[in-house]
Amino acid sequence: MKRHWLILAAVLVLLSAFFAAPASAAPGRPFTNPIKSVKGADPWIVRHDGNYYLITTTFTGELQMRRSPTLAGLATAPSVQVWSDTTASRGTNFWAPELHFVDGRWYLYYSAGAVGEPCCDSQRTYVLESVGTDPMGPYRYRTMLTGSNLGLNGWLIDASLLRLNGRLYLLGSGFINGSAQSLVIAPMSNPYTVSGPFSLISSPEYDWEVQSGAVNEAPVALQRGGRTFVIYSASACWGPDYKLGRLTYNGGDPLSASSWTKNPQPVFQRNDSAGVYAPGHNGFFTSPDGTETWIVYHANSSASGGCDNGRTTRAQKIGWNADGTPDLGTPVATGTTLDGPSGETAATPTAYTIVNRNSGKCLDLADGSSADGADVRQWTCNGSASQRWRWEDLGDDTSRLVNVASGKVLDVANCGTADGTDVRQWSWLDNACQRFRPISTAEGGWVRIANANSGKVLDVANCGTADGTDVRQWSWLDNACQQWQLRPVS
Repeated sequence: MKRHWLILAAVLVLLSAFFAAPASAAPGRPFTNPIKSVKGADPWIVRHDGNYYLITTTFTGELQMRRSPTLAGLATAPSVQVWSDTTASRGTNFWAPELHFVDGRWYLYYSAGAVGEPCCDSQRTYVLESVGTDPMGPYRYRTMLTGSNLGLNGWLIDASLLRLNGRLYLLGSGFINGSAQSLVIAPMSNPYTVSGPFSLISSPEYDWEVQSGAVNEAPVALQRGGRTFVIYSASACWGPDYKLGRLTYNGGDPLSASSWTKNPQPVFQRNDSAGVYAPGHNGFFTSPDGTETWIVYHANSSASGGCDNGRTTRAQKIGWNADGTPDLGTPVATGTTLDGPSGETAATPTAYTIVNRNSGKCLDLADGSSADGADVRQWTCNGSASQRWRWEDLGDDTSRLVNVASGKVLDVANCGTADGTDVRQWSWLDNACQRFRPISTAEGGWVRIANANSGKVLDVANCGTADGTDVRQWSWLDNACQQWQLRPVS
């Protein structure tokens, strides 16, 4: 009888352990930093419906976004233009885009300057609203969020949302009453309306906040276990000592500086032994299984790196201290292979098929030919290498489309600009006729693919649906025959 009781007790202990501590998901797909090596500054990542979405600073009048089912896949995902603006007052020098989902819509916040004005006194914050629920848009313009009537001396950058005590707030970086560049906060009545004046909650005061310049910027909320933190960037972005600091919310009115306590030491900074300088301007996201918190940030690989497009996007898992505060760790060297976020189940894409909305057929290299001038057409999707295309970022907001079967690129014949000019493959000549830009066109990931030289788009001739129908360029007609979906394949 005693033996039976011992066996029963052992079984109960095992069952208790099983139910009390379920096994976590396996590590995600391996990846290597940087996850964006071209225009990788001020990165922001969100996860939605099984995909990661990455958007960064461009210093142009365009915003581009990448989507991938794995973190690793962001390195080679197509950069899709989700917004372009030529309005004189807000048409250039786009910085620090952030994406937030509120009440069934995505809101894209970014700062921009006036066309023709010197950098950067005219930077203001703008809000876009998604037409539907797709993070990649399309988007419509909503409003500008700052002005002298809100208590700021004009300039406002790095806008981010904070939800706290059932209310919505806007965090940002600006100047109040002659202050240094500081962290500011204001109440919001909805995601595109600031409902009261800004107040200052942190100014650069410690030695580590004033290196190469006195700056507090890029505030981002991080919440866990009922606690709220604001992680922000300190010192000048053009120096190697750009770094992260932390505010902790202590209760009371979030608009009052007394409700926040600043950590006296930085929480994430340069790592010379790993060749990481000026790490900062971060965001946070959660692993697919919900068990891990990850930081995305930019950094330079040289102490002489500046506040420009040389910065690259990097990511790594963070931890949590026993007192409930975040432990951001130390930035790791580029080239280090890390396990991806836990719970990733999809394979990392190696290429993309390009599917026409009207016919449902794939962009296809005729017979998988390796010859210059081989025809590009549509054909029933069959998974062959001749229907797989790699999008290779060229650093100027365009990409070349490399066919997996031939290694050659999509090309507009003889650099023609006329409607009906043939689209074919050719050896890489590094010209604008071989550069393309996918532009968000309709919810569900539908894009038009515009040629950088002609501005015209890939078009299925006469809206044909048969195998072998020619693909050409044509003026944008806003029809399904000119819309394509970029589907990842591994």
